[in-house]
Amino acid sequence: MRILLADIMYERNLTVRQVSIMTGIPKSTIHNIMIGKTSPTLDTLAEIADGLKISINDLFQHTIS
Repeated sequence: MRILLADIMYERNLTVRQVSIMTGIPKSTIHNIMIGKTSPTLDTLAEIADGLKISINDLFQHTIS
């Protein structure tokens, strides 16, 4: 499953710095999640979702098999 953080940030015209401030997560972590270098923990995903005012489910690309 792909994490859609970069797509959501693009749609909302948000920078890494802005998301970091909104979520309390370091900029480097946000960046690494965006580029797929890091797999976030459930707690981190919850913090991102809470900061962006979305559900954790909204952070994932859903595919039908």
